[in-house]
Amino acid sequence: MSAPHDADARRAVAPVICYPVDTLPGPDMQRLNEARSSLTEIDRIIAPARQAATFTVPAGHFCRITSIEGPQVGDLNLWHANDLAERFYSGKTRALHGTHVTTGQQLWSNFPHLRPMATLTHDTLGWYGIDRFGGSVHDVIGTRCDPYTHNLLSGGHYHHCCHSNLTRAVAEHLGLSRAEAEPLIHDVLNVFMCTGFTRDTGQYFMKASPVRPGDYLEFMAEIDLLGALSACPGGDCSTVHSSDTAACYPLQIEIYKPSDSFLRTHKAPPLNGYDGTHGE
Repeated sequence: MSAPHDADARRAVAPVICYPVDTLPGPDMQRLNEARSSLTEIDRIIAPARQAATFTVPAGHFCRITSIEGPQVGDLNLWHANDLAERFYSGKTRALHGTHVTTGQQLWSNFPHLRPMATLTHDTLGWYGIDRFGGSVHDVIGTRCDPYTHNLLSGGHYHHCCHSNLTRAVAEHLGLSRAEAEPLIHDVLNVFMCTGFTRDTGQYFMKASPVRPGDYLEFMAEIDLLGALSACPGGDCSTVHSSDTAACYPLQIEIYKPSDSFLRTHKAPPLNGYDGTHGE
């Protein structure tokens, strides 16, 4: 197909940000930073390599996901602990904050709730920025490795991909069958994963994560949260997305309680104010 005579002019049109966030209520980072100085660890969970683990974070408490043995990425799902119909909405988080998230940004819930579920309070990989390939860390663009795409592209039945890991962990935690638990699994925050889109074909790419033991991503739970984290079978995702041969390591999940005064003054964000009538 030949290009129109004004093709260059059409391409040269300047972009417009879809969702300007100037009016978006932001978190009080000074208050959160002060709260971080009073944290007391109350729980510690390990997501084993090529497996997933569940955890709970009460509202106002902090959660830290840490690399402990080697470079490893993790796929994170979040739900309202008291209403599983409210869950992390990666697409709207991406639309508001960009393809990758870091300190000071928030993880948003799905319609009709659309409110902050968690606020990112510290990111030891915040220095990475955007590299020359367009890659960055902690993405909300990848969906999670899954057995269906694996079967479509490679054949076979691979059961330790993140979708299946999360399904097994949530089924066990909630006392559900795997068939009942699977619809609860949703698009993830890819913790520590370094990704982007190729400049020529626009394809989703991954590259070796810059994470090293001791690095962590931390968030404060705005509401009571149930979380599930899969230690991806791709390891640091430098070569493969799902594999029994990639070097994989566990991830550590720590839950911290802030001061009583902080908890007394914490207020959960209200549900979205739209009236839900959807017009005529």
